[in-house]
Amino acid sequence: MGGERDLEFSVLADAFEAMEKITSRTQLTMLTVRLLKKTPPEVVDKVVYLIQGKLGPDWKGYPELGVGEKLLINAIALAYRVSTSQVEKLYKTLGDLGSAAQRLAEKFRSQRRPMGLEAFMGVSGGKLTVSKVYNTLLRVAMATGEGSRDLKLSLISGLLAEASPKEAKYIVRFIEGKLRLGVGDATILDALAIAFGGGARARELIERAYNLRADLGLIARTVMEHGVEALKDVKPMVGIPVRPMLAERHNDPAEILRKVGGRGLVEYKYDGERGQIHKDGDNIYIFSRRLENITRMYPDVVEMARRHIKAEKAIVEGEIVAIDPDTMELRPFQELMRRKRKHDIHRAMQEVPVAVFLFDALYREGEDLTTKPLPVRRRHLEEIVEASERFSLATHIITSSPDELQKFFLKAIEDGAEGVMVKAIHDKSIYRAGARGWLWIKYKRDYKSEMIDTVDLVVVGGFYGKGRRGGKIGTLLMAAYDPKTDTFKTVCKVGSGFTDEDLDRMDEILGPYRIPHKHPRVDSKLEADVWFVPAKVAEIIGAELTLSPMHTCCLGKIKPGVGISIRFPRFIRWRDDKSPEDATTEDELVEMYKRQLRKIEEEQAPS
Repeated sequence: MGGERDLEFSVLADAFEAMEKITSRTQLTMLTVRLLKKTPPEVVDKVVYLIQGKLGPDWKGYPELGVGEKLLINAIALAYRVSTSQVEKLYKTLGDLGSAAQRLAEKFRSQRRPMGLEAFMGVSGGKLTVSKVYNTLLRVAMATGEGSRDLKLSLISGLLAEASPKEAKYIVRFIEGKLRLGVGDATILDALAIAFGGGARARELIERAYNLRADLGLIARTVMEHGVEALKDVKPMVGIPVRPMLAERHNDPAEILRKVGGRGLVEYKYDGERGQIHKDGDNIYIFSRRLENITRMYPDVVEMARRHIKAEKAIVEGEIVAIDPDTMELRPFQELMRRKRKHDIHRAMQEVPVAVFLFDALYREGEDLTTKPLPVRRRHLEEIVEASERFSLATHIITSSPDELQKFFLKAIEDGAEGVMVKAIHDKSIYRAGARGWLWIKYKRDYKSEMIDTVDLVVVGGFYGKGRRGGKIGTLLMAAYDPKTDTFKTVCKVGSGFTDEDLDRMDEILGPYRIPHKHPRVDSKLEADVWFVPAKVAEIIGAELTLSPMHTCCLGKIKPGVGISIRFPRFIRWRDDKSPEDATTEDELVEMYKRQLRKIEEEQAPS
């Protein structure tokens, strides 16, 4: 270790066990504070990643652990000198492979010392550390090619043999992707502010640094080693994604312009994949709105960026959209998803060509542009982009006229966009990384009547079906996001729109997020048969928004004692491109309901 301090993994396992049982977010935060205070700076980044259930931030492109259930069962059997059938039987009885490993480890440990097996297995009998566990898991992930399966088996079984029963449970759950701790990024940010920043006042500074350098482990280590003040100098860095700025939504042109200060930049809202493009000389990186490295999916965009961004170092944002290359007509988002499913990416490039429409610049030649107003950022974008037919700036106007905004909106729809984005251009129109606000407002075509517009909701629970769905989860409890409280509030139960294939895959899709109790970030009056970590986002449509005494979304905001629900909701598709915090918000549903009421009142008014 070269003198570096470490943390016994048992401390982390104890914390994980406590986190599992907590349903209060405040208690969860304070437990995280205590854990961080026990952790040496040298390993705090690893501790944070392990809490997150990953080996590092998504954008770093760490490989999957590549450990299937069968291999993991074999590793447990090898570690504890039992047959795979014994592991499988116990797994079936307990319903959790981690608990099965814990039970077998207890039995193995009770027999091991009298039999002198420590020497036989080459186990030191020393205590596991966070670094040992993390580094071993990293080696498992990095193992590829011939002999990799045997190496993974050896590494995991060796780790389990050294682990205490409780440690074994959480090592297995980590490998399975089933930690189920309930600790979101916001909880860790709060804990860092309390533990090392003197309280809530430091939260904004820590969060801004995280939004500019999307690596929670790195932020934690920086705070512990250099103090919160060190984060004041953090600015974007090419190769590290900036968490994207988000928009509110509205459908009244006059009110939209009022909210952005009376005058705004209005640009097409394209129906594609948001991409953050980083250029460092000839090296190009592309990150999705969820900060995943999607460079490999778009070699054509890489080449366009290399050719048309006239800066040595820059970070720009835009929308990658499927097009008809013969007419340059925009194609819907579903076309782009066809491309992402293709393994032969060069063939997919031919079948689903794309164009890029840029709308922001965040960094240029060492200068942080996120602190600059939008007109300044836009000017930088215009200066460094040499536009071409398939790599250009988003179509836009600047206006203070509601009528002009409405006409531009209709033109955007006619041209194949899904609406427009209206953006503030006043002196305070900075790029608020990772934040949602009225500096950017979506105005989409679907706001025209009842509930033609879809919403993006988060799965938080499930109910078992009947008939041909008997024994299967056939209905999902869906929730909207409330950024003010960092919670998910229920909106509806959806059981229609699923194909037979959707239903057959439900356990596979949602299984990794299943937990034994309601998640601490979920606000629900209903008691689901099964609870899930808020992770999976689905697009939902319905007949209309209605008031409901059963749901917590917008509770009391329209009428006392009732919330907002969706009548006749129907599942459309999974939105894997969206994180749960990108889902439709409670405030958006309030606005949608009010618009629906106004429309009904207009239609019922005497002519």
